[in-house]
Amino acid sequence: MESIKGLFDEHDVLHKLKHYLPAQASLKDFVHHNTLHAFQHLKFHEALHQASQIFGYKTYLSLAEFRNLYQEGKIREDVLDRTIKQKKGESKFPEWKEKLLQHGYNAMAASRVGHLRAQWKANYMINLDKVVHPFLYRLLSAYLDQGISIWAFPIERKGFLTSLREIEQNEIVSIFKTSRPRNLLMEGQCTIKGLLQILVGEEALFEQYLFDQQFSHPGWSGIVSVIEQQPETLLDSKTITLHDLICLELLLEIDALDNKFGRDWQPLGTQVQSLEPLFQVEPFTELEEVLIMWQEAFEWSYYDDVLKSISLPSARESDHRKRFQALFCIDDREYSLRRYIERTDPDAETFGTPGFFGVEFFFQPEHSKFYTKACPAPVTPAHLIREEARRNSRQRDPHYTKRSHLPLQGWLITQTLGFWSALKLFLNIFKPSVTPATSYSFQHMDKHSRLSIEYKGEEVDGLKVGFTVEEMARRVGNTLRSIGLVKDFASIIYVVGHGASSVNNTHYAGYDCGACCGRPGAVNARVFSYMANLPAVRERLQKDGLDIPQEVVFIGAMHDTTRDEIEFYDEEKLTSGQKDNHHINEVVFGKALSLNAKERSRRFDTVNTKKPIRKLHEEVKKRSVSLFEPRPELNHATNSLCIVGRGVLTKNVFLDRRAFMNSYDYRVDPEGKHLLSILNAAAPVCGGINLEYYFSRVDNEKLGAGTKLPHNVMGLFGVANGVDGDLRPGLPSQMVEVHDPIRLMFVVEHYPEVVLKTIKLNPATYEWFINEWVYLAVKDPGSEKIYRFVDGQFREYQPLRASLQKVGDTNSFIENYLENIPVLITD
Repeated sequence: MESIKGLFDEHDVLHKLKHYLPAQASLKDFVHHNTLHAFQHLKFHEALHQASQIFGYKTYLSLAEFRNLYQEGKIREDVLDRTIKQKKGESKFPEWKEKLLQHGYNAMAASRVGHLRAQWKANYMINLDKVVHPFLYRLLSAYLDQGISIWAFPIERKGFLTSLREIEQNEIVSIFKTSRPRNLLMEGQCTIKGLLQILVGEEALFEQYLFDQQFSHPGWSGIVSVIEQQPETLLDSKTITLHDLICLELLLEIDALDNKFGRDWQPLGTQVQSLEPLFQVEPFTELEEVLIMWQEAFEWSYYDDVLKSISLPSARESDHRKRFQALFCIDDREYSLRRYIERTDPDAETFGTPGFFGVEFFFQPEHSKFYTKACPAPVTPAHLIREEARRNSRQRDPHYTKRSHLPLQGWLITQTLGFWSALKLFLNIFKPSVTPATSYSFQHMDKHSRLSIEYKGEEVDGLKVGFTVEEMARRVGNTLRSIGLVKDFASIIYVVGHGASSVNNTHYAGYDCGACCGRPGAVNARVFSYMANLPAVRERLQKDGLDIPQEVVFIGAMHDTTRDEIEFYDEEKLTSGQKDNHHINEVVFGKALSLNAKERSRRFDTVNTKKPIRKLHEEVKKRSVSLFEPRPELNHATNSLCIVGRGVLTKNVFLDRRAFMNSYDYRVDPEGKHLLSILNAAAPVCGGINLEYYFSRVDNEKLGAGTKLPHNVMGLFGVANGVDGDLRPGLPSQMVEVHDPIRLMFVVEHYPEVVLKTIKLNPATYEWFINEWVYLAVKDPGSEKIYRFVDGQFREYQPLRASLQKVGDTNSFIENYLENIPVLITD
């Protein structure tokens, strides 16, 4: 990275700022990503080192926390010893082990960002942030508002700065206290360079000043940058750029200084003697080296057990036809349900694939004027699916009406419905229930509605309404081949999307399906099932060598991961005989859902896991819609693995809801073509989920959102603490407090040479593995040996653990665990 010396290049600096600012989208599209994406071109530890020095991020647990984990046995001594020897060699092992266990260290250095602008307070006795930020945030919130404000922003379609200029021209009261910044705005002389000349003076300091300024509120700057590059992140689109934000903020700073000092103040650059370059790279400190070894020992204390379990001979595949099969999302929350389904009914078989099921489109619910994306966030669909003939109207509540803001109607509503509202709130304490205020996953789509899935020549806004037969066949074939389901089809195959229900939860989109852009996967499940059932699609697939018997029926469904409920769609497609089997299968799903609720409940302080399972499940449902529950579910907390292989690979292994499970059969894909597609999606998606949890856990104040209890929704697109705070990126503490911050490990079942060739085909995917943002291990299906990807090649891995604990009844075993359960071998 270049130093701050040299001429100021506005375009280059804006590009750098956008690169380093948080890239979190609005609340409706809350999709997980690598928080430190700007450093992903570097090796993991080097990236964390630079991010810590520049921005002051805390990137590891503290030394005290690591030492406590060691004392508790969560960091194993044999793994720690091996880690130190690998890093420092046998000769220096005693010295460095003493440093890890006993040596005291001073706190790590503070960030460089902020040093320059701190001189305003030190030399001018003025806190510009305190003066400027409250008003700036209110302007931004009012302009970007998505429906909270009673009054709309007066002028908004001409762009942020242009709109302010027009308002300033037509209003009696100015947004400025002094004349100079107003004149600069109105005369069109507010270039970034020109304003910095007034404020800073010294051109060599301009870049660092802008970094200091924008990283004093990275949340607001980040959302503006995202909206500029991805306008679709807001349903009610707004035109705003980071350039406009910076210009306004510079004008407000000049205004604050002119208001206090008149025009007789000197630029900040005249007061700065020397300044350390912002992007200068310093060597690792000894404390950082110690933390790196602790971090890797922590990770491999777990991975060693995982790879030991994977190294055991795989369970034998059953050759008899299954009674039913089910496709689920690869989501770690679905893994445990899949496990219970197969345990409840050994004749059932489940598969995992990204929860949009390979069908990408925009979805338009009936009576909605907006399209919502139902596929991974980076994908831009060319298709639209519309909902029609909805039978069940959405619930309404008379309390939620704009009339309550009018003087007379507001007074009447307060005196009448207001008392009833207070009573309902009181009753909800003792008997929580689903209300119109609930983000209820099954309301996303009416199960009785029709969907416009077949393309009939209609196009809207450049989108094809539906899919052609050729497009359907290609998507169905790709999905089935990628999971290895190409023969031995059961007569009923369920396609199960997932969503989540909650109330009073601003991060609700983060609980739905990430593969569906933070929305329930019900529509995708129905669309895929319809496509797979269409005779013309099956004829086309048969020509391509994929023969789905005529009697096989695909049925869409959705699993609510918070309530552990399921809803099935289009059941009328079943024959009378299949309906009888379906009713039996519903019982299997019901039992599995209750067992899943029991497993989740062990972490809930308000639920007794040892209660009878029916009562326990009801408590979990009530908890999901309680107004006073800040933790509606654990979501992806504790995620640490992504298994890409056949179900037999982990059939007798208990991984405690910590694994994303992507079904894959190397025998169907000997050259790794489908594996490439899987890893291209899974590396950024699963890796992004893992790293956002990692960084939100180790630095919840700067890289996370802090506690959600004081969060205030800003314009329906972000959250802040209070009414004047910065937007909070990352995850709140209630989503990460039980999370162990370790990197994700991919485990792939295939030949190492095929996997190596495959990951090198896409540089963006290869970067995740070669720079160790995620780990990669392979189980060779021929030799059944385990190989670990290190420095661009696979090396055989020998687990340190001799054997793993065996458990017969995991249902009873989990009742005594609040922490993460160790890797177990089951009967």
